[in-house]
Amino acid sequence: MIKTYNGSKLGITSSHKKALVINLSVALLQHEQIVTTLSKAKELLKYSEKIITRAKKNNLQAIRLVTKKLNNNKQLMKKIFTVLVPRYETRDGGYIKIVRSETRRGDSAQLVVVSLIK
Repeated sequence: MIKTYNGSKLGITSSHKKALVINLSVALLQHEQIVTTLSKAKELLKYSEKIITRAKKNNLQAIRLVTKKLNNNKQLMKKIFTVLVPRYETRDGGYIKIVRSETRRGDSAQLVVVSLIK
């Protein structure tokens, strides 16, 4: 039987992947720009876009869901709802940009710069 997977497995367990994506999204939303590998960036894109879209509803349910998705980071929650949500009010999607940069010297992995669109 052929099995299909939603998204990349990244060669790690599902709990490790979940923790990795949460940590990457927290770093991206705090610093607004990070450098990572291409495969991790693609997974990060899916997760972070959904968080920003949910936060744009700006009601109690959205606040609770976003808080849960970002491990109760209160400082980051303030930034999302006071800085990022007003910035993306009129935008329907595509809040994150992925730009390829050089390859990593040690293992030749494709590095990318992931940044929030201004």
